[in-house]
Amino acid sequence: MIETYLNFVKNYPLLSSAVQIGILGTIGELIAVRIRMKQWYFFGPGPGRLLLKVLVWAFLGITFKYAFTGFFAYVDTIIEKGWWFQIAKGSFFYALSVSFFANIIYGPVFVTFHRFTDNKIEGKEMDWNSLQKAWWSLVWFWIPAMTTVFILPKHLQIGLLSLWNIALGIMLGYFAVKSQNSTK
Repeated sequence: MIETYLNFVKNYPLLSSAVQIGILGTIGELIAVRIRMKQWYFFGPGPGRLLLKVLVWAFLGITFKYAFTGFFAYVDTIIEKGWWFQIAKGSFFYALSVSFFANIIYGPVFVTFHRFTDNKIEGKEMDWNSLQKAWWSLVWFWIPAMTTVFILPKHLQIGLLSLWNIALGIMLGYFAVKSQNSTK
């Protein structure tokens, strides 16, 4: 089973990114909603909205794979030009640098696009205050989480990122419940 997974992610990096993020990103969202609402909710009647969520996550999974490649090259280039610290590839600080730049440059675009598509799928208006809170998750959650992702070999990175999506879903669900309880 592990060998099949490893062959899949090595031989089909874009497809495997779409599948992993599509499934696990959606599961993370479902868990967050389940914790917050104390019941399962699949974003509306019928499978249509749920399928749209999976497709958006799958698309985002492909963009993650492209972004990861780009930000490794970005960090390599700024190090080579002397615009960044001389750090060894594969080191913690190298992974932290890639994570930092990916999250401050690509992260806000991803979060905004994801929130926009979520709102369209669910028929909601854009909540800019909520969006600002989501942007902060790039700092307190995603920079540290993606540092651990970028330490791994490239073919395993999207898999761990997918699992981090579930972890964030659980945390956001509990934060929402705590916030609801503190306003009562």
